Amino acid sequence: MLKFTPILLAIIYAVVMYRVSAWRTKRMLDEQSTELADPGLKKLIDRMAASLELPRIRVHIYEIDPVNGLAAPDGRIFITRGFYRKYTNGEVTGEEIASVIAHELGHVALGHSRRRMIDFSGQNALRTALAMVLTRFIPVVGPWIANMLTTMLAARLSRGDEYEADEYAAALLTKSGIGTGPQKSLFEKLEALTQSRSGAVPAWLMSHPKTGERIKAIEGLEAKWGTA
Repeated sequence: MLKFTPILLAIIYAVVMYRVSAWRTKRMLDEQSTELADPGLKKLIDRMAASLELPRIRVHIYEIDPVNGLAAPDGRIFITRGFYRKYTNGEVTGEEIASVIAHELGHVALGHSRRRMIDFSGQNALRTALAMVLTRFIPVVGPWIANMLTTMLAARLSRGDEYEADEYAAALLTKSGIGTGPQKSLFEKLEALTQSRSGAVPAWLMSHPKTGERIKAIEGLEAKWGTA
């Protein structure tokens, strides 16, 4: 029985972490967001809603400065205040913002946003269990190896989700008459837009596929669909 104790503890830890993380995320987003009310963007969002046969798509502004878009586990779509500011400053177009919203809609439709919360908890549980086991055999570097393995696994899963959400967004943008051009042009701007003051790329971008690979994948879809 004792040999299974680390696994049981890890499972309990995962369940607790999932519930706490979901609660904290919802509370944080509720407290720091407002519904987007931009007439120009609304026209583009309404076109996507019509393509999905939905009465409307609600998008919220998350009041933080880093440039990002996100899909909450409860299905809500957010763009950050920093991203919206890039739009109002003319650094990105409305169509490029629409491509971000389409991408985040993909995460929701494909179940990524809810699964990621579970994955996050599961990764922490796996990290804890591995660390407990490996520390018995290699006390000094065991926790480091556990962390490295779970980080690599998380990055691989994240990249797969991004490609799937890109494909969903490309299809939605094409169907809505917006096209994939804004999606590709935003990718080309993305690293510069998200550059921190220290010049380092944010961690969330490091877990995404490389820009050139994402553009190439979209161009492959264009060739397949006969669009450009």
